[in-house]
Amino acid sequence: KAMKAQEKILVYGDYDVDGTTAVSLLYSFLKKFSPNIDFYIPDRYVEGYGVSTQSIDYAYEHGFTLIIALDCGIKANKQVAYAKTKGIDFIIGDHHRSDGELPEAVAVLDSKREDDTYPYKDLSGCGVAFKLAQAYAKRNKIPVDILYEYLDLVVVSIASDIVPITGENRILAFYGLKLLNSKPRPGLEAILACAKVMRRPRQLYNINKSIFSKELTINDLVFKIGPRINAAGRLENAKTSVELLNAEDIETATVIAEKINDINNERRSLDNIATIEALDALSKDPNTLNKKTTVVYNPSWYKGVVGIVASRLTEIYYRPTIVFTKAEDSMLTGSARSVKNFDIYEAIESCSEYLEHFGGHTFAAGLSIKEENLTKFMDKFEKAVCQRIDADTLVPEITIDTEIDLNDINPKFYKTLKLFAPFGPGNNSPVFCSNGVTDIGLVRIVGKNHLKLSVVHPNKNGFPISAIAFQQGEYIEQIAGGLPFNIVYHIEENEWNNKISLQLNIKDIKMID
Repeated sequence: KAMKAQEKILVYGDYDVDGTTAVSLLYSFLKKFSPNIDFYIPDRYVEGYGVSTQSIDYAYEHGFTLIIALDCGIKANKQVAYAKTKGIDFIIGDHHRSDGELPEAVAVLDSKREDDTYPYKDLSGCGVAFKLAQAYAKRNKIPVDILYEYLDLVVVSIASDIVPITGENRILAFYGLKLLNSKPRPGLEAILACAKVMRRPRQLYNINKSIFSKELTINDLVFKIGPRINAAGRLENAKTSVELLNAEDIETATVIAEKINDINNERRSLDNIATIEALDALSKDPNTLNKKTTVVYNPSWYKGVVGIVASRLTEIYYRPTIVFTKAEDSMLTGSARSVKNFDIYEAIESCSEYLEHFGGHTFAAGLSIKEENLTKFMDKFEKAVCQRIDADTLVPEITIDTEIDLNDINPKFYKTLKLFAPFGPGNNSPVFCSNGVTDIGLVRIVGKNHLKLSVVHPNKNGFPISAIAFQQGEYIEQIAGGLPFNIVYHIEENEWNNKISLQLNIKDIKMID
């Protein structure tokens, strides 16, 4: 109705990868059919998470009569009511949990609504934007293949927001990766260049007759593209990320991508400093080892890096973790991360009397709190986790799919494995185990405490296979001494000097007595 009436429409989204890809998708899609479309990304430091009253005032002052909120809005009851007083309608496309009472919007699209009947429940925020565009195309008899050009954005959101790669997400991710590997949009091409993921022919498996590029995987999106798109919103304004994703030529995209890459380098420095400070504070707390939660606070940490710090602390201590810092309004803002099989959202919800705002998923959440309530919240959160978690959940584990012989690993075997891709949550890359292997004498430390090896099954005729074991340098003396050991690993492609070969990514090592 708004499109036909040529109303001014504002596409609004969160400042993370999922939000910016969602905004980029719907904004550029609707622009094809109306000139009266614009987008808005809130400032993390000024407006905070979700729909802000500042954005509604902006919409009113600039004549917008419809706001489409993506990757947020499911709890924006007050803001939607405020917008109504300004004559502004809302459509909400979210994938987070509600508080039960939905905002009085024209439409609330969220598969996690209690009354929702859509068969797939784990779409990303960008996935919801894609479904809205798909429905608009269907209603207006627009060829559906016009939407395929946006699947690269959808797969970036799926990878970066860590939603399950099952069902419909698996299909969207599969075809999104195909697009990224064949014809990525200029913005993503420029980001890949900044990450030194070049799209040129390479020699495969040292066989001169097979020449083609290494295929991008979900991991490439998680570690190469996602952090860079996120960086703008973490330290500056994520509007820059949308401008990058919507760039129409590689020259424009390259200028923006290089700016974002510089911001990402600054972000890395800031989150490294915050992580070191957090670990130092925890080491000085005599109660750290006796708790089942990790909650740390430092007013000097950048709001944009607390989620990264929370993830790192979760990896180290392996328990539900919340990292707080102080926002501009003197409120404390926090980012939460969980461990396998524990619903941190539910635990936080049980402490909601101390919170000003919270939202999120089973394994990640955001929250804000008054400083005077922090100690009370920490105590209740610790009790809430203790009541809900069992000892086994706090022990990190690796589920092994099967044991195989190293001699079974070859390009043909790996080609078969790739048929199960894309890999990610809900469809993890297979984990293999090989027992009684040895290094051929080339083991060494690379980088910061990483082991580089060439492993074989002794007494079996076979070629050694290259392997990398991150953060496991403590085994070097035993392995260099020729002792046998068991390994658990993924099989992956490794690129070096323009050549691609198979490599074991070792997740764990167990020396044999």
